[in-house]
Amino acid sequence: MDLGLTGKTFLVTGGSRGLGLAGARVLVAEGAQVVLSARSADGVAAAAAELGCTGVVADLADPEAADRLVAQTVATYGGIDGALVSVGGPPAGPALSLTDAQWTDAFASVFLGAVRVCRAVVPALPAGGGALALVLSTSVKMPIAGLAASNGLRPGLAMFAKTMADELGPQGVRVNGLLPGRIDTDRVRELDGPDPAVRERIAAAIPLRRYADAAEFGRVAAFVLSPAASYLTGAMVPVDGGAIRAL
Repeated sequence: MDLGLTGKTFLVTGGSRGLGLAGARVLVAEGAQVVLSARSADGVAAAAAELGCTGVVADLADPEAADRLVAQTVATYGGIDGALVSVGGPPAGPALSLTDAQWTDAFASVFLGAVRVCRAVVPALPAGGGALALVLSTSVKMPIAGLAASNGLRPGLAMFAKTMADELGPQGVRVNGLLPGRIDTDRVRELDGPDPAVRERIAAAIPLRRYADAAEFGRVAAFVLSPAASYLTGAMVPVDGGAIRAL
């Protein structure tokens, strides 16, 4: 299938590693122009060199970062057709162990960071519309043990995405959420820890009985952003091997 991405321009945040990088790889492979950003200068440089795209160092907790990223994308490629909004996961920990500072920092980067990117991208989209995809988590649908901050913040972002889909649909702007489950990324390996029995136990509870390769997520992300998904908006798309037990 031709996704219709050739010549389209996308901003990918959190694009130096993990799910953001996986999405950026497929977008570039399908002919899109990509500006990727992340906090790590070394990570941005390595990812941009690998993909042959533009890399920008930015911390989404910075209130000015989103506007700067969109301005640079438009200046580099003459416009922007959408964004894959990926933000690093908040700190792990049970609900009552997280401090006010941890909640505040997580809200500033994970929640407000994503909101600011959407707010900056939408006015720059072409008259015919565009597409936003927010990388969320299966915690939108069900809590994940030990990830109270994610459980608290991701569902709110999902409803923010649904609200944008309602409000922006008349302009031809599509907004969707992506709900990754157990994807084999650095972040998930850190959460699993060194004991292989942990991964085996988690995989055994997934209907497909395995973790996903990051490229499997990247292909879904690229499709959701592409013109091939032109009638898909307001959806929360699971990429979880069937792990979510709810409809």
